[in-house]
Amino acid sequence: MEGAREAGGWPDAVGDTALTIRVPEADPLVRTGFPAHVTVLYPFVHESRIDAGTERELSDLFAGHDEFTLAFTEVGRYPGVLYLDPSPHAPVVALTEALVRCRPEAVPYRGVFGAGLPPHLTLAVSDGPAGRAAAHDAWEAVVTAALPVTCRVSDVRLIVWDGTRWQDRAAYRLRP
Repeated sequence: MEGAREAGGWPDAVGDTALTIRVPEADPLVRTGFPAHVTVLYPFVHESRIDAGTERELSDLFAGHDEFTLAFTEVGRYPGVLYLDPSPHAPVVALTEALVRCRPEAVPYRGVFGAGLPPHLTLAVSDGPAGRAAAHDAWEAVVTAALPVTCRVSDVRLIVWDGTRWQDRAAYRLRP
């Protein structure tokens, strides 16, 4: 989740939440102003709707999924976005699908991309598809030289938009 208002993207509102996988090993490669992560589900539900029952539901849901390792070996692009492609996609997709089954009102990316986007780790965002292409080319060369990056995934983080930045609220363990 980039600081969307800063990036001119999503209409984030105070109290929006997301579930993400932190990838601290990739932090030096990210130029978004937010720590390296792979989004599991954005948006989730408004923070005001997260109570003890929701916390238990999330704990139980994630505890039913095994820890896994992600490898980042390839750089990809969407219009205006430079990203790392995690492998394998399957465990991240399984987490997203489980969340959507549990909370069908939580539509990935607010439905902007249909059923959502494949798992990815955003490295850099420009103001438009043609904007900063040369900068992305240069950064892609730096990132490619730093690959591969691997990350053991043992939890999923609930984060909240406070109007200025995304803040960690909770971490839910996966099954060891």
